[in-house]
Amino acid sequence: MSNGGHISCVSCTYSRSKKGICDVFGIETSTGILCRSFRMPKQSHRAAREKWPIIRKLKPGVVYGIDNDAFNAGNPWPAYNVSPLTVGKRENGVVQDLFVGCLLGGAVGDALGAPIEFMSLSEIRSRFGKDGIKTYSEAYGRKGAITDDTQMTLFTAEGLLRAYCRDYHKGICHPPSVVYHAYVRWLNTQGEHPKGGFEGNKDGWLAQIPELYSRRAPGNSCLSALQGPEMGTIEKPANDSKGCGGVMRIAPVGLMWDDPQTVFDQGCEIAAITHGHPTGYLAAGCLASIIFFIISGQSIETSITETIPLLKAKRGHEECLQSIELALQLSNDSEPSPEVIERLGAGWIAEEALAISLYCSLVGDRDVPRGVLLAVNHSGDSDSTGAITGNILGATLGAGSIPAEWKQELELSVIIKEMANDLFLRFKNTSEWRNKYPGW
Repeated sequence: MSNGGHISCVSCTYSRSKKGICDVFGIETSTGILCRSFRMPKQSHRAAREKWPIIRKLKPGVVYGIDNDAFNAGNPWPAYNVSPLTVGKRENGVVQDLFVGCLLGGAVGDALGAPIEFMSLSEIRSRFGKDGIKTYSEAYGRKGAITDDTQMTLFTAEGLLRAYCRDYHKGICHPPSVVYHAYVRWLNTQGEHPKGGFEGNKDGWLAQIPELYSRRAPGNSCLSALQGPEMGTIEKPANDSKGCGGVMRIAPVGLMWDDPQTVFDQGCEIAAITHGHPTGYLAAGCLASIIFFIISGQSIETSITETIPLLKAKRGHEECLQSIELALQLSNDSEPSPEVIERLGAGWIAEEALAISLYCSLVGDRDVPRGVLLAVNHSGDSDSTGAITGNILGATLGAGSIPAEWKQELELSVIIKEMANDLFLRFKNTSEWRNKYPGW
């Protein structure tokens, strides 16, 4: 917002040109951009917060209004009367349950698919019966075991929260870089290290959890990209991979920002750290955006429809768009079955994993077990398609829609719930939070 040149967001590189939206803090105003860190030209975010006590009272996720007469008169900032207009989504307990449902649902789908990830449909039916797997079966020495999909989802969430903490305290941050550091910490848990560049560290809380130091069939693209000397980006790709390793971990991005374009773009950039093919990172941008719209109250189908224009605006979108459109068509034209799923592919590559998951979510009849079990019982990457479907249905229906026995037997369920609740909070200005999510 600008008020005649007295106080301005114009110099803030994090303000958006879209009227009424600040994508750093998710704060809206009735007339223009209201940054929580209003700054004079060349003034730091921290200095602005110290100068204007009222700014420190503004909360992320709350919609604020200002005194329009004072604004139009060009009066300086202290003349404004800033007050909450409505309660933001993050202060709504029902929505918080959707955050938990999103991450828990993803982990449950991951754990259901883990034992059959490398099995054909005929092998699955031979072992578990004509309907396939119906509940957890042993993988990695236990029932309810998660895989690299959930491990990397947790590190994605940790990186996002550390980025938010850094931006709050430093006033500057490039979130994909902070998430990259989180991925290197995950790489360390797999017994691997980068060949130069950032070596990783064990600060924060996630790297202290011993159960994460277990190798669960990590994807080759993720491992090789993170072992490289520098972070992969869209402009300087680490490889030409379009495997599903970028999309299967990206759901937390849809829970972090309050603007769909930002969510889509950040999802792409974060996936491109390890997957350099446009389809590989655009599928991730799509899933992040779909999660965002679902959390905002849209249906699954509407969330897909709202995401398609964001996808079409990107170069190299054709493969991803074609797969999404086929998933929509099949969800309306065919009786759900594993054979229909296989018309969408096996899920090893990004657009197929996304399409299978969208199809299973659409035909799941708002039923987490039905949709997730459909998503894992096919010849292909069962844990990834199960995880993405679980993310979508969990975000739609909440944690209460997941069977209690699945939540109870799920590995690291307490950690996953804690991470989801932290994503809902986004930030606490306490020393405990800063130690939990240090900003690098």
